[in-house]
Amino acid sequence: QVQLVESGGGLVQAGGSLRLSCAASGSIFSTKLMGWYRQAPGKQRELVASISSIESTTYADSVKGRFTISRDNAKNTVTLQMNSLKPEDTAVYYCNANIRTSWRTGYNDYWGQGTQVTVSS
Repeated sequence: QVQLVESGGGLVQAGGSLRLSCAASGSIFSTKLMGWYRQAPGKQRELVASISSIESTTYADSVKGRFTISRDNAKNTVTLQMNSLKPEDTAVYYCNANIRTSWRTGYNDYWGQGTQVTVSS
């Protein structure tokens, strides 16, 4: 069993910063891609940023230059530093990880429960 637990959401004024953290725990053999997605009301879930096991990163165009994703492979954690936040960044943010639970299994996607980020104008 694998669990992803997120923390760090909240309410912030436009231009402010927030830091989201996600810790994966349980039966983890190896972790490949880790990332953050978000879903605003009435919209589809979208990729915000992802980071590979060798720390290659990808960002949505809308957050480039403002958000930074990082990971700690030893601790199975992924962090999203969000600066210069805008009202349009308001959404529920979900942690995602591609995890293998044993050498006999393939990689599967796991999701956190989501954390609300609200940016006021």
